[in-house]
Amino acid sequence: SCGELTNIFKNGGAETMASEMGVPYLGSIPLDPGIGIACDEGTPHVIRNADSETAKAFVLTIEAIRKTKTETNTTTEKQKEIVNMRIAIPMAAGKLAMHFGHCEQFAIIDVDQTKKTIVNTTMETPPAHEPGLLPKWLGEKDANIIIAGGMGSRAQDLFTEQGIEVVVGAPAEEPETIVKAYLNGSLQSGDNVCDH
Repeated sequence: SCGELTNIFKNGGAETMASEMGVPYLGSIPLDPGIGIACDEGTPHVIRNADSETAKAFVLTIEAIRKTKTETNTTTEKQKEIVNMRIAIPMAAGKLAMHFGHCEQFAIIDVDQTKKTIVNTTMETPPAHEPGLLPKWLGEKDANIIIAGGMGSRAQDLFTEQGIEVVVGAPAEEPETIVKAYLNGSLQSGDNVCDH
């Protein structure tokens, strides 16, 4: 019954339920026929019945939602500050492809530059290879470094125009191994295997 539900929520049942589900508890709105009446009249309940317990519960819940949204936005901004390096690596058969233009996928790796750790890795399938397309595409993916085995000088210029630093001569290793070596300064880079 409505009375039983109200008692459950009054006794902290909603808070417990939220905790068990791993979501923040924002508040409980008591069952109140005045809400329906206010809706029928086209007047917000918090204005029509401003002194009621239900209106006060609405206000508290709205404030909790606003606070949660602000905290979420702040967390997102902090994450953006932390994840301030995005490295793109051309891939073939699970390892760095020696020529970026012939890769099957790109490993896009987000890095916490302060801690020198990998935060996230995603695999992206590039568009069909056309001259000048990949630098623009990776620029749109917010990459700021590309590590490749080989790359022509024109392609390097196009990456630079996109604000993407180019590292060439990297070995055909797994992407996380390459990035960790790059971060700790031990990446062994050989000759640029492509120079056209």
